[in-house]
Amino acid sequence: MMKNFYSVTLDPEKCKGCINCMKHCPTEAIRVRGGKAQILYDRCIGCGECIRACSHHAKKVNYDPFSIIDGYEYKIALPPPSLYGQFQNLTNINYVLQGLLDLGFDDVFEVSCGAELASQVTRMYIDHAHNLPVISSACPAVVELILMRFHNLKDHLLPILAPVEIAAKLAREAAVKKTGLAPEKIGIFFISPCPAKIFTLKTGLGSTSSKVDGVLAQSDVYFRLVEKMNAIKTEPDERMTSGLLGVGWASSGGEAAGVLKEKYLAADGIENCISVLEALENNTLTDVDFVELNACPGGCVGGVLNVENPFIARAKIKKLRKYMPVTRSRIEDFGRDLSYFAWEKDPETMPVFRLDADFGKALMKMQQVEDIYAQLPKLDCGLCGAPSCRSFAEDVVSGRLPEGAVCPRLKEE
Repeated sequence: MMKNFYSVTLDPEKCKGCINCMKHCPTEAIRVRGGKAQILYDRCIGCGECIRACSHHAKKVNYDPFSIIDGYEYKIALPPPSLYGQFQNLTNINYVLQGLLDLGFDDVFEVSCGAELASQVTRMYIDHAHNLPVISSACPAVVELILMRFHNLKDHLLPILAPVEIAAKLAREAAVKKTGLAPEKIGIFFISPCPAKIFTLKTGLGSTSSKVDGVLAQSDVYFRLVEKMNAIKTEPDERMTSGLLGVGWASSGGEAAGVLKEKYLAADGIENCISVLEALENNTLTDVDFVELNACPGGCVGGVLNVENPFIARAKIKKLRKYMPVTRSRIEDFGRDLSYFAWEKDPETMPVFRLDADFGKALMKMQQVEDIYAQLPKLDCGLCGAPSCRSFAEDVVSGRLPEGAVCPRLKEE
């Protein structure tokens, strides 16, 4: 795992020093200093909101080049269900799967298959869970947010591997059995719709080591794939291993629908997710067994590495699902017990907003923040290069700004 990997980076040449990205960041992970944006990576959850907000395209997603697949003898693509919503006039998902094979992959394993298995495990888990509601752990940006800011909700997280990790484990095992190759000669490549999934697969979340060897950008693969799909002249072979439940994970509410429980909540968009988490932490949201949260608007179809409008993509997914069987993949088909799908390690909370590790010193610094904040205009204008007046005060106390730094608006007075 790559501990110092960052899925969102900044191109200083393109950055104009505007504050759009800073004002849209849900964890206040961006500052503007010296006319350029700076990312506080210990606070970044990879949600991609800064990428959406930057009209200058100064924020970039860090993903593997397509050429990475050439380093393996046997190459397996892991397409997410959100990929299926990107194409015009697609009526048969097998065209996508065949196109991936024609693109240079030796095999394809659908992430939606892993999603159906995850749904089945989730149903079993909820039936015996003591910490209700159970919060989905499928969106890594939401999980990172909980680990950073909502520590009391950590024990409510669903402790099972994400569908992509489940798919990767099963795909490698099947390939070893089929080819006789050593596991390390088999390359598993996920086609990601967002930077958060790239980050978690590179650094590990709930796993001791990622089962994925490379993460490709959906936007990069899409344009390569369209050409191959257009060249298919005959009806492709049946390769799908998932039904409408698995494919439905592409959109917000799809995972919750697969749980088959009446008392659930599904929300998308990072601000809506934060509102739900605040309600859960304050115990004002009750009578819910399962909570599905997606940082991207519309769910995974809204990831910044997609090419299609998320609402159009969602409609396409809905149309594709219309004549599918409910499900095609069950745990019994793979002969695995529940432990196979469980987290290999519990993720740890990250006290990134703590002013000091020493409780006494933290209290003193908190008072210093309040003293500075009391003198500020409380306009949250961003002229100081911080997203809010309070964060400006925190930057002074924590040393991110020099002691005695003055709010630009106070200088004007």
